[in-house]
Amino acid sequence: MDKGYIHVYTGNGKGKTTAALGLALRAAGAGKKIFIAQFVKSMEYSEIKALKSLKDSIDIKLYGHGCFITKNPDKKDILAAQEALKKVRNILVSNKYDIVILDEITIAIFYNLLSTQDVLSLLEDKPDHVELIITGRYCPQEIIDKAHLVTEMKEIKHYYTQGVLSREGIDK
Repeated sequence: MDKGYIHVYTGNGKGKTTAALGLALRAAGAGKKIFIAQFVKSMEYSEIKALKSLKDSIDIKLYGHGCFITKNPDKKDILAAQEALKKVRNILVSNKYDIVILDEITIAIFYNLLSTQDVLSLLEDKPDHVELIITGRYCPQEIIDKAHLVTEMKEIKHYYTQGVLSREGIDK
């Protein structure tokens, strides 16, 4: 069995989730089993619809509780993230999956839904063979230090600054 590594896709640029989902697509093509946990997200974006056609290879669960990005998270948001972390820990150690993606988990840390220590503890529980992918802005240095591969998406220019909203199939 191959060794599994810890990847981090972080930074302010576009493409963190897209990179993780691209890896999932590649792994599905290689016959691997993938679990994707989306923290703080509760809307079914286009990629979720597409991934449903790969349900034999990819399982996905949205653990978000509405959108709090424009307001302070409430107790429901915190409980949802903490419950998700418990479920993900069980999934991670179940030996059912080759790859586990924790999409936007660093945003859950940034908004104090989870602690850095909670996530570091999860990393310690990772079985040797599981590839673990972490995405989101504001990744804590302690998680970067623990990872084997870190990619920072750096925004150079973005059409959002010119008033272009998220477009179906491109940005959402």
